[in-house]
Amino acid sequence: MVYKDYWALGVWYRHHAQLLGADALYIVAHGADPEVQRICPGASIWTIPRDDLSYFDRKRSELLNAFQAGLLSSYDWVIRTDADELICADPAIGSLQQIFAAAGRVPVLTALGLDLVEQPEDRPLRDGLWKAQKNVSFTGHYSKSFAQSRPLKLTLHGTKVPPRRLADFPFVMPEGLYLVHLKYANLDALETVNADRVAMSNAGQKGLPGAGWREAYADAAQFLASFRAKPVLPWHKARAKAFRALSNDPARSERLGLVKARALKFPFRTVLPDWFETFE
Repeated sequence: MVYKDYWALGVWYRHHAQLLGADALYIVAHGADPEVQRICPGASIWTIPRDDLSYFDRKRSELLNAFQAGLLSSYDWVIRTDADELICADPAIGSLQQIFAAAGRVPVLTALGLDLVEQPEDRPLRDGLWKAQKNVSFTGHYSKSFAQSRPLKLTLHGTKVPPRRLADFPFVMPEGLYLVHLKYANLDALETVNADRVAMSNAGQKGLPGAGWREAYADAAQFLASFRAKPVLPWHKARAKAFRALSNDPARSERLGLVKARALKFPFRTVLPDWFETFE
């Protein structure tokens, strides 16, 4: 689902069209916008109104869960990401399709999350995202439930489950599968996104996103300063530490009826390996 955020949407479209084919991509445009069709010419675009923003997160979650459930009548698996999130598979482990097949018919898959962060020493983005951007940090918050094989409700980056299933609901994070979050990968684009979020959070309607959007500029500045201060570990060490911490023992919230990766923050960052350059 997208509103503006054109740079990230373009990256999202090219990346996932390469992996899955453009005709397998579905975009929910939040408000009529011909630019979305121009950027994503081979995808299916579903436009919904933007005249009422009240209870935005709740309505978005309900709508996307229903849409995802509908698609499961035609597909074995449905992947769901935000416009600034890319699913990547390590070719040494297998293709995206091979990793899914190896996981079997579990209900939900979770990917190990990464924040990709622009740094002053980076090459220009016109050289291509994966050649220009290399600096990342692992994140429990963006280690999201992102794909399902049967209709379930995804919310708050996890999976909603009945109380009787909470203790034994399977939590599966396959080796070699990553969700790369692009929010900080283009700081010029981030300025535009933050301006839209601050304006929306102050629109005066009920149930709008909270402090994370109202204070978007301050949150971004804090994140970038914290990232810059972290020591750099080699990829294999950083990845092993993050995967070991997040692939087991998920959070199981009785209050929310939710199973999700723990929202851990790691005191290190790392550099992407060269295999990411195999993506466009």
